[in-house]
Amino acid sequence: MTAPIVIVGAGLAGLRTAEELRRADYAGELVLIGDEPRLPYDRPPLSKQFVRGETDDTTLRPSEFFAEKQIDLRAGTEAVGVDTGARRVRLADGTTLDYDQLIIATGLRPRRLPGLPELAGVHVLRGHSDAVALRADLSGARTALVVGAGFIGCELAASFRAQGVDVVLVEPQPTPLASVLGSEVGELVARMHRAEGVDLRCGIGVDTLLGDDAGRVRGARLSDGGEIAADLVVIGVGSRPATEWLNDSAIALAEPSAGGGVLADEVGRTSAEGVWAVGDVAAWLHDTGSRKRVEHWTNAGEQAKLVACALLGAQPPTAARVPYFWSDQYDVKIQALGTPGAGDEVHIASDDGRKFLAYYSQGGNLTGVVGAGMTAQVMKARAKIAAGAPVTELLAPS
Repeated sequence: MTAPIVIVGAGLAGLRTAEELRRADYAGELVLIGDEPRLPYDRPPLSKQFVRGETDDTTLRPSEFFAEKQIDLRAGTEAVGVDTGARRVRLADGTTLDYDQLIIATGLRPRRLPGLPELAGVHVLRGHSDAVALRADLSGARTALVVGAGFIGCELAASFRAQGVDVVLVEPQPTPLASVLGSEVGELVARMHRAEGVDLRCGIGVDTLLGDDAGRVRGARLSDGGEIAADLVVIGVGSRPATEWLNDSAIALAEPSAGGGVLADEVGRTSAEGVWAVGDVAAWLHDTGSRKRVEHWTNAGEQAKLVACALLGAQPPTAARVPYFWSDQYDVKIQALGTPGAGDEVHIASDDGRKFLAYYSQGGNLTGVVGAGMTAQVMKARAKIAAGAPVTELLAPS
């Protein structure tokens, strides 16, 4: 018998890849391994609707789906190593699983700040169990400290304010999202949070956390010497690819200084025969000639289609891919198309004090667009971004 296709990682990227394989008429054995003891679920709502108590279930597919599609879902199973020569995955329970093709979709793990004391009431947010614990603590919180004003930190600050919690949001960079969208647009995001009552402090980090006699967090000392009270703390300082289980394998990994992840070509092939990588963990080859990871919800589905086609020898989609991501904060949806970068030239096309539209360019050519509460205007730019059009075409008066 032919060994199965094994997908390690039952998040969005792993699930979408399994779906695409079945959609492409792959009829062989298909195993989906997930280290969490639950059905695959959607992560974006965890920092928003779930933590606010507006929904209890973010499951992507019911159990009947896996039976119908003959996908052998092995939840609560952790892969700890792989022998690419023997085409065999080692599992945490001491057993092994042979594969014909292996797809790595293990995603990310949250970073933690070293040297902080272990205290109750201090959280990171990546998985469902993290969100359950955070929601339980939020129900009794009056003051919260959010460390890191990236997308997760900003979304959590907004969710906490919606629950009536006083929020201090600290960020070592000059503005929220500065490393992703640049300081000019970051300042517009900062304005929105301050208008909602967030005590936003940029250019500041956390020196240490302070605890009470029961071992629960009561506050923090910041890098500027100031102290704040907080009965709830969330650390949102980014994530790292979950590749530890591959360290002794023959699969090439990107250097941590380059963002880490599994190195792959433009359709997900890794350095090892019969091994592919997809989703947040995968550093794919891009048009620029460099390999980079793209941590966006829509990217997982697009890569899944390409991997499934390439693995099965089918013709991959040829339409130009324009990256897209979004973030819901308060009553505003922040959307981005293309590859806006902190080093790009920024052109603010519209700003009413809360909603805004910004175009990004390099060498005069459009690289991306970011809008807050400007859905139609953002989406209109897709074709222009795909064509690398001159940014003046969008800035010219109509």
